[in-house]
Amino acid sequence: MGNTVTCCVSPDASPKPGRARGVVERPDPYRVEVELDKPELGHNLQHISDREFPDDLAPESNPSDHARASTIFLSKSQTDVREKRKSNHINHVSPGQLTKKYSSCSTIFLDDSTVSQPNLRSTIKCVTLAIYYHIKNRDSDRSLDIFDEKLHPLTREEVTDDYCTHDPDHKHIYRFVRTLFSAAQLTAECAIVTLVYLERLLTYAEIDICPSNWKRIVLGAILLSSKVWDDQAVWNVDYCQILKDITVEDMNEMERHFLELLQFNINVPASVYAKYYFDLRSLADDNNLSFLLEPLSKERAQKLEAISRLCEDKYKDLSKAAMRRSISADNLVGIRRSNAIIS
Repeated sequence: MGNTVTCCVSPDASPKPGRARGVVERPDPYRVEVELDKPELGHNLQHISDREFPDDLAPESNPSDHARASTIFLSKSQTDVREKRKSNHINHVSPGQLTKKYSSCSTIFLDDSTVSQPNLRSTIKCVTLAIYYHIKNRDSDRSLDIFDEKLHPLTREEVTDDYCTHDPDHKHIYRFVRTLFSAAQLTAECAIVTLVYLERLLTYAEIDICPSNWKRIVLGAILLSSKVWDDQAVWNVDYCQILKDITVEDMNEMERHFLELLQFNINVPASVYAKYYFDLRSLADDNNLSFLLEPLSKERAQKLEAISRLCEDKYKDLSKAAMRRSISADNLVGIRRSNAIIS
């Protein structure tokens, strides 16, 4: 039995230090009002990914962790884009025939790449272009021995002494990544997560991707992203079938060092993933890497309408569930829905 007000305001069953057992103190009415107005602690709990975030790294320097921080590859590419535009303006270079298609009242042009289902070929082109700008506009040549291709070669071919002085071109990087993705049958989403892990590694480990380490860094990022993203991940021994001269022990050691350098932070929030996807599209526009546009057909319009109905039903279910979970008018969650009209 006892005071009902005390039971409501003091949910913890164990007595507080300095209070005798069995003694019920009269509650202070002012203290009761303050405790009743306290917010629930459950809503203020910090997410595990936030608690594990390193304290010595500023949020603005970690685009792979925070959606508001700008991506590194896009900022590195802007220097070349501005110089190219300035050169074209000074030399009066004509942009040539406009190849970009625009929608009209009678025709709607759409590409087959969305944030939930990116186009594989276009995404790999954009990701490898981002890696190219990372290498070309790097700040220095900071590296680690585990990623050095001279110490850990991927092929039996002898690595020349000047291997660290020649920057690879975009086509060379694209062929390397494309070979891995085709042989391992990886998805386009895996390519975006690969870029997220790559920039996270450069930020956490404070290293640069350069001609001497780019292959092993990209391989480690692909290896990790395929295991995190795909349900049926490719084993390390399978990569040894693709790269004939690398050993499983070397793959295991590189993966272990990669995870340790990431501080085992393999979480990729949906907002970060979406930011990288749209920044890759901006990179493609700046470098004239056009996505294949096709007129909207009747069959595809019906498919989009069906997907819109599924999303609308899903939001209705979420709205009903939020109303059932609410305990007061303050906790009601309203979800706005907009109807997709396709004619």
